[in-house]
Amino acid sequence: MVGIGEKDEYVAPKFAKAGDKIIITKGPAIEATGIFATMFPKLIKNKLGDEFARKAEQVFYKMSVVEDAMTAINVGVREEGVTAMHDATECGIWGALYELAQAAGLGVRIEKEQIVLESCVKEICQYFGIDPYGSISEGTLIIACREHKAQKIVEALSQKGICASIAGELTEPSEGMIVVENGIERKLEHPIVDPFWKAFYRALDENKA
Repeated sequence: MVGIGEKDEYVAPKFAKAGDKIIITKGPAIEATGIFATMFPKLIKNKLGDEFARKAEQVFYKMSVVEDAMTAINVGVREEGVTAMHDATECGIWGALYELAQAAGLGVRIEKEQIVLESCVKEICQYFGIDPYGSISEGTLIIACREHKAQKIVEALSQKGICASIAGELTEPSEGMIVVENGIERKLEHPIVDPFWKAFYRALDENKA
């Protein structure tokens, strides 16, 4: 891939530092939900109803981070805003957070309950038996940014109809990678294997039956 632009306007993990806030757009399993909904509407209708199935199919059209990224950087870059970004593809939000922090040489602390969740995602992932946070999620953008611009970025995204939230921050590397859920801390680990694919092929067999 070749990108063309001004040298002082691009962002990368090397610009991130401890104290940068983490913004997550759209939430987990956007791609997984969109693919399941468009590939297996009959299965979903039988389980969750026609109206739900139609609503779930709309998630498919959220599988791009172009507008998310352009909206965020228009607020500012580097010292004046965004420092790094990562599309949560294979292995989802957990994989993307781990990879971004690792590339930046930093730790990360995330409050799971602060991550936004699109409509239909929870139900689809429960039905197909996958963890939404470790599942493929093209369309979800992880944004690291300076603290003083974090809320402005969230507001700018909201004005574009993109749900997003400040879900944590980058930390000193000695603090490690931490997820906080229901007040309990645990180590953030890379999922390594995305659960989507096994569930997808299982659903293919069920759809044929």
